[in-house]
Amino acid sequence: MFIIAVLLLLSTGLTVNSEIHSLRYIYTAFSKPLGHEGLHEFTAMGLLDNRMIDYFDSDHQTKVPKQDWMKERLPDDYWEKGTQSRKSKQQWFKVNIEILMKRMRQNDTNVHVLQWMHGCEGETQPDNTLKFKRGMDMYSYDGNDFLSFDDANAVWVAPITAAEPTKRKWDEVQVLKEYTKGYLENECMDWLNKFKNYGEKQLREASPPEVFLFAKETKIETNIMLTCLATGFYPKDITMNIKRNGRVLTVEDGLESSGVRPNDDDTHQIRKSVEILRSDSSTYTCQIIHNATGVDVENVWGKKLFHIV
Repeated sequence: MFIIAVLLLLSTGLTVNSEIHSLRYIYTAFSKPLGHEGLHEFTAMGLLDNRMIDYFDSDHQTKVPKQDWMKERLPDDYWEKGTQSRKSKQQWFKVNIEILMKRMRQNDTNVHVLQWMHGCEGETQPDNTLKFKRGMDMYSYDGNDFLSFDDANAVWVAPITAAEPTKRKWDEVQVLKEYTKGYLENECMDWLNKFKNYGEKQLREASPPEVFLFAKETKIETNIMLTCLATGFYPKDITMNIKRNGRVLTVEDGLESSGVRPNDDDTHQIRKSVEILRSDSSTYTCQIIHNATGVDVENVWGKKLFHIV
C-alpha cells in the first residue's frame, strides 16, 4: 500500500554516501474531500533518497521546495512549470478515479484512493555519477496494486482483472511506452544526478552558527537589554527564539529582531533582543535551531550578566 509506504519513506533521512540513490514522485488522490486537517483531496511529493524535496496539495495549489538547496538552486520558472504540471495531474486523477469507480460499480458513499509512484534508482560509479539500475512506474487503487510498467520489456502489467482494459489500451500506444521507458532510464536519471549533486554540495558547504549571549545597559537604569546573536551559519534558514521561563517571547513582549542578514563570507547572522527589568528573577534562554547542520541548542543567560557595572 502506497499510503503506508509514504509514511515509512518520510520517517527516514537522506543517506548521501549510499551506493544506491533514488528519485521518486508519489501522487495520492481521494475520490472526495476527507474533511480532516492535514489530509488533502490531492497531494504530490518528490522524494530524493526517501527525503521530501518538493510538495503540492489541492488546498494550496503551488509546488514548493522542501529543501534549501531546491529553493536556492532551481529558478522560479521551474516551480511555475511544476505548479501547472501538478494542477494538470490533479484533474487527470479526478477524471480517472471516477472511471475506476464506474468500472468497479462503486458509488461515492465510501472514499476511494488512487495513487501513482514513478521514479528511478541509480548506482554510484567511481566518478561519482549514477548509472541506471531500475525504473518504477506503478499505480494502486484502494491500497491494492493496480497497474505497473515492466521497464525491461516495455509493457504494462495488470495484476487484477479490473486493470486489464487499461493495460490493453496503454500497450497499444507505442509512443506512451517509449516515453515511459525513456523518462525512467534517461530524464529521471538526469534529475537524480543533478539533485544528488545539489544536495551533497549544500551538505559540504553547510556551516553551523556560533551563538553569543549579551546583557547591556539601557537608557533606563532599572532595565537591561538581553541580546542573542547567531553568526557564521549557512544556509540561511534558521530558527531563533528568546524564551522567558520556557515561553517564546514575541513582538508583543517587546522582542526586536534584525532578521537574517548576510556576512561578508557568504554566511549569515541574526540577532534578537528584549529589554527586561534588572530585578527580573525569571530564567531567560536563547534557542537556536539550524537544521542543515543539526544544531539545536538552548543557552541560558547567567544571572551575573544581569549585574553589569
